[in-house]
Order: sequence, then structure tokens, then C-alpha cells
Amino acid sequence: MTKLNLPTLAIASALTIITCQAKPTTTTQQNTTPTSLFDSKTLNGWKTINPKFAKYWSVNNGIITCSNGDKKMPTNTFLATTKEYQNFTFTCEFRLSGDHATGLINSGIQYRSIINKKIIGYQADIGKGYWGDIYDEHRRGLLLKANTKELFKNFKHNDWHTYKITCKGDNHQLFINNHLVANYTEKNKTIPKKGVIALQLHSGGIAKIEYKNIQITEHPTPITKK
Repeated sequence: MTKLNLPTLAIASALTIITCQAKPTTTTQQNTTPTSLFDSKTLNGWKTINPKFAKYWSVNNGIITCSNGDKKMPTNTFLATTKEYQNFTFTCEFRLSGDHATGLINSGIQYRSIINKKIIGYQADIGKGYWGDIYDEHRRGLLLKANTKELFKNFKHNDWHTYKITCKGDNHQLFINNHLVANYTEKNKTIPKKGVIALQLHSGGIAKIEYKNIQITEHPTPITKK
């Protein structure tokens, strides 16, 4: 064993005190591995907000599909995850199709949403006249109108597209086909920062929404180390 003389012990003690009094540092652990939310076979991990509307949802050829066949969609319907998410990057491929002459053809992706008999929360909008908007379902209405100038330079309404939703703290970013269409900062501190993700088909015309390759990457909240 190495013996320490008194001066050495004093220096060591001083260094210990300085280390203990140092200000805590905050770091964020980044998870870069996406998790699939859809097994391409079943709706395991998902549930309809209103069970009586489950008949509109199905899995066909590895795709989540919602429609009322050749009839108009009589009601809004939502298929939600059974798990809640806070800070994340959500991605999927989707296709909205339908006959605009029969009524509204619209869909959306709810996120950070709560369920209290009905779904309440943010929605990344899908559909003619609403692409990329951030809407607050059953709460405050339209929060931000999307900037779709670059998106619409090469866009087909009834084609497959990609959606990416990133939420980190109060910042929300929406991307369609890799174009940033909405960048929103939530200033109301009473709004929940955690909730389910849900797929929607809006009531209106003869419509069909399809989703596939649904993934999420969770971003942990900051960790404070002392």
C-alpha cells in the first residue's frame, strides 16, 4: 500500500470538495434504432377509439386499411397505439384515395393525444386543402397552416407518400416526402407532452386510407447528472 503524507492528503481532499461542488451537467441519450409499430399481419398493439367502428379497419397485403367500401364514410374513426409516446420520430408510408365529388376525403395522424371518451390532441393532417397542417383535435382547432410550396412541385394526391413527425420537448416538425412542411413550438405549458399515436379516416365521401412501414424512434428526455 502506498502511504500518503499530510500535504498530499490535503490536496486530495480539496479536489474532492471541488468535484462535489461542480455544477450538474445535462446530457441526452439518443436512441437511433427505430421500432416497428405494425407487424404487417395483425393490428396487435393498436385499438379503435370506439370499438363499434373497428369494422372499418383491416390488414390487407401488409397494409393497414380503413374504408367503408363503395359507400361514404359515415363517421370519423381512429386506430390508436396502446402505448404512449413523448419525444420521438415517427415515420410511415401512406396513401389517401377517394372520390372528391362524393364529399370530404381526409385523414390524419394523431400524436401526443389523450383518450377521454374521444381522442384529444395534435394531428398531422392529410388531404386536399389540409396537407401538412397541425390541427388540435377536439381542443383548439388549427394551430399551424403548412408550407407546401416545395412539396407540391412534384406531388400526386392519390399516390403513396411518406410522413415524418418529430417531437422533442415543445418543438414539433412535420415532413411529407422529406419536405419540412410545419415547424411548430408549443407555448402552452398545460398541454400534455405525452400520448398515443392514432391513424384517422375522416367522415365524408367514398374514401380509403392506407398505412405501411410504420416505425418510431423514441428520444429519451434529458438526464441530469451530478
